[in-house]
Amino acid sequence: MKDYTGAKPEKVLKEVFGYDSFRLLQKDIIFNVLNKKDTLAIMPTGGGKSLCYQIPALIFDGITVVVSPLISLMQDQVDSLTAAGVNAVFLNSTLEWSSYLEAMNSIRNGETKILYVSPEGLASSKIQELLHDQRVKLSCLTVDEAHCVSEWGHDFRPEFLEIASVRRQFPDAVCLALTATATPQVRTDIVENLALVKPQVLVSSFNRANIYLDVKIKNNPLAQTVECIRRHWDESGIIYCFSRKQVDSLTQTLLELGYSALNYHAGLSDEERKKHQNLFIRDQVQIMVATLAFGMGIDKPNVRFIIHWDLPKSLEQYYQETGRAGRDGLPAEALLLYSPGDIYKVRHFFADSADPQKAEQLLKEMINYASSPVCRRKVFLEYFGEKYTGQNVPPDSCCDICRNGCRPPVDMTVPCQKLMSCIIRTGSRFGAVYIAEVLLGSRNKKILENSHNMISTWGIGRELDKSQWLYLTALLIEKKYLVKTQDYAVLKLTQAGLSALKNRDKILLPFNQFKNAADGSSFDSVSLKSDGNFVPKGAAPSSSGGGLMFPKPVSKSKLKKENVLLRKKSSLDSIEDSGTRRIAAALKKWRKKYSEELNVPPYVIFGDRTLLDIAQKKPCTLAELSDCYGIGENKTLKFGDKVLSVLEQF
Repeated sequence: MKDYTGAKPEKVLKEVFGYDSFRLLQKDIIFNVLNKKDTLAIMPTGGGKSLCYQIPALIFDGITVVVSPLISLMQDQVDSLTAAGVNAVFLNSTLEWSSYLEAMNSIRNGETKILYVSPEGLASSKIQELLHDQRVKLSCLTVDEAHCVSEWGHDFRPEFLEIASVRRQFPDAVCLALTATATPQVRTDIVENLALVKPQVLVSSFNRANIYLDVKIKNNPLAQTVECIRRHWDESGIIYCFSRKQVDSLTQTLLELGYSALNYHAGLSDEERKKHQNLFIRDQVQIMVATLAFGMGIDKPNVRFIIHWDLPKSLEQYYQETGRAGRDGLPAEALLLYSPGDIYKVRHFFADSADPQKAEQLLKEMINYASSPVCRRKVFLEYFGEKYTGQNVPPDSCCDICRNGCRPPVDMTVPCQKLMSCIIRTGSRFGAVYIAEVLLGSRNKKILENSHNMISTWGIGRELDKSQWLYLTALLIEKKYLVKTQDYAVLKLTQAGLSALKNRDKILLPFNQFKNAADGSSFDSVSLKSDGNFVPKGAAPSSSGGGLMFPKPVSKSKLKKENVLLRKKSSLDSIEDSGTRRIAAALKKWRKKYSEELNVPPYVIFGDRTLLDIAQKKPCTLAELSDCYGIGENKTLKFGDKVLSVLEQF
């Protein structure tokens, strides 16, 4: 490795990492660190936080220790640095003892510039002894995902609180704390809990302009999910679900429909999780269906879509997870499927929270975003204290509100009167499902035993289907017309609900189910009913008998065949020039094959953005290749001849 001790940051940026200029606050952060000023840097996911410690690490004469919360991702970081010609190692329990000793010796001998450890590993006796070795000089201590040190952060981890004691042992080392999600309260906690000394706090824009923000009423989540996947055919995506059961169920359904998908949650063994994550990172699996256990710190740059099947617990969590899309700066999509019913699933876990009141406040901010009638990006950024100007983000690329216009609340007075009357006439002793079945005229055993088929509200609600009645119930609970008991989920009218029913008040609600069933939310060739059946696009909804009904359901096996025929264009197909498109496709094929030979993720060799730049510039020499985006000297020497041989075919 070339010695860059004392070099200019711009020289390291170009020669090692292949970039011509710094982004966002990178330059300010790097110069702060080089001047030994403790720094807290808040930058968006994909904003280039890693370079803020990697470049100083090469310039310092000592070692930089990076504290990372997930040991499963350290290998990925080290692979990327090694490909760029940087000597980096990690020390954790996944290493064989011989490899562990080899890595420690490389640090003692001054051969390694960057060491990755977990917060638990940092506090271990072996690493403490290593860092106090007279041959080892700690120049910089970097804390990645620093929001984990705050109880206000969505991923609080008590072990992060131990970092401060280690930091105090090395007063000459500069400390850099990095995170993508930090409200003012979280920032204060980071400074205090990491014992930062008179830190510079640098806050970049939270705006990820390349991510389209979309929120859809969760009317038919499977249909809405399939629609999004089809928009990103053969591209990587992550689907977040609230429970392990939902993760496993959705994964199985997607597999039955012919999609490439795997599950990831804490219920799997360590070996299974590692295997699934590696397959996803290496582009051998398209979709990862996961709980929150997946994704923190993931460096995979070509994730093109993120779907939230359920409501996240906070905007910080949502921001962190959506930020895993489009890290390469190319267009990406974040879809949130929102139902007020999800609120109660989240609240169910508040009893186990260290501070239920704090958890409730965070949830309310998330609800405000999901139900906002104004620009999502504006609400999103204002939460983090940033004013959104709307510059550089066209309406069609901003959010669903800007693209489609705000859908005003609709008059739902009559359906609400029917629902509230039915609750009263059944004695206020039943839950939402039972009430919906009475309104739909069900003759199930329990309804007949209770003689509720004889009351005036039995069967008067066939203009909506069951899922719509449940959604309307959730809206009335959110608007304080109804309340649900904690123990048995029994519905009761509040004073506001009784008053509205008695006075026949007009009730306006954001209930767009009818419109959703027939407009742009239906996808290209099929739609899905809530019972899982599939129906062809263009089948007219019928209002006779039971709400939105569609004829001739299509089986899952037929949809599986249709998926093969209806493949959407990948990101390469958006390239107008056919010659450039063919070159990019050939480079992508070569990259995948060669990455498998090297046993590394494809993006460790080159990211999609680099492939596109090569395809457009069509270099003929190594010197010309080195001028392409993200190609430093080491990658030019290591991969250059192979890339040029691919280009020679064209």
